[in-house]
Amino acid sequence: MTLGATLGAVLRRGAMSTDDYDALEEALLLADVGAASADVILDGVRSRLAANAELEPREALREALIEIIDPGADRSLALGAPGKGETRSVIVVGVNGVGKTTTVGKLARVLVADGYSVVLGAADTFRAAAADQLETWGARVGVPVERSERDGADPASVAFAAAERAVGDSTDALLIDTAGRLQNKAGLMDELGKIVRVVGKVVPRAEVLLVLDATTGQNGLAQAKVFAEATAISGIVLTKLDGSAKGGIVVAVQRELGVPVKFVGLGEGADDLAPFDPIAFVDSLVGDA
Repeated sequence: MTLGATLGAVLRRGAMSTDDYDALEEALLLADVGAASADVILDGVRSRLAANAELEPREALREALIEIIDPGADRSLALGAPGKGETRSVIVVGVNGVGKTTTVGKLARVLVADGYSVVLGAADTFRAAAADQLETWGARVGVPVERSERDGADPASVAFAAAERAVGDSTDALLIDTAGRLQNKAGLMDELGKIVRVVGKVVPRAEVLLVLDATTGQNGLAQAKVFAEATAISGIVLTKLDGSAKGGIVVAVQRELGVPVKFVGLGEGADDLAPFDPIAFVDSLVGDA
């Protein structure tokens, strides 16, 4: 159910009462927009309705949401032109279970379709199935995978080997999967920091993408803050956004971290990773009002 469906009865009325604004705030919070962002959106709705008596509440909400999500933000990947062999790296981080390894595979599929050559680095060496899963994606997409055959191998060593392979082959894009253990915050920071540093010695670091599960809501935001402390995040990938009434996490994450959502996972299929479209996203939130 969309935010718009939840708000339908409220937003179809003429003037907004105090109770209507309370209902709108509650719906925003239930959609995981977050308290601070909800306040900004409500202020935006009030100011728009005050400035234009003929404006419909739904349209005022739509405009306020679009403003806070910022359609002008750069949501592209900082890669060179395909086929040039100017290797750039994309390091993908996130806790286990959010669809991180799958996201790496889907992103490889997107890039290959756009003409990029790709190397995958299986730097999640603590989860035995992760490297196997990445190899399955590599075979499916037709790209090589650098991995260690030893469980628990040093992740940074695998990432470094993948970077050297990508540069040696003049590969356009190096995609690196990383471990997502949050049990030890200091250890996570050290591990991710080391991976970023060693890859940066070989390949100019283009992106660090944080994968979040849209259905986890504010818990996902707490995870995001931990990873943002560990390394500089350049973009967000939201998985499991299909059919979720919790899509407001897009707003909360962007506002809290100051980085844009760049891709969204809209299903389980191989082609279900899509560039994030702010306008289409807002329309999906309020479209049933």
